[in-house]
Amino acid sequence: MKVFLSGSIKSVAGGREALELEAKTIHQLLQALEREVPALASQIEQGVAVSIDGQIFRDDWFQKIPLGAEIFILPKLAGG
Repeated sequence: MKVFLSGSIKSVAGGREALELEAKTIHQLLQALEREVPALASQIEQGVAVSIDGQIFRDDWFQKIPLGAEIFILPKLAGG
């Protein structure tokens, strides 16, 4: 699946805008992302959001990812 990177995540990944990764859940996706770009480990640990077909997930790491979904990894969203 194609996973798009945005903001500071893209910068830490050396400017790469997208990666091809294999995962069935958000948790597996984040693990694959860390394996592909080890420099992202600390950013993922600090917190990221994952957008699947426009719906943002922050804590539901066992959410299944549908085939053909549009996926974006976003930096931690501040606010309250």
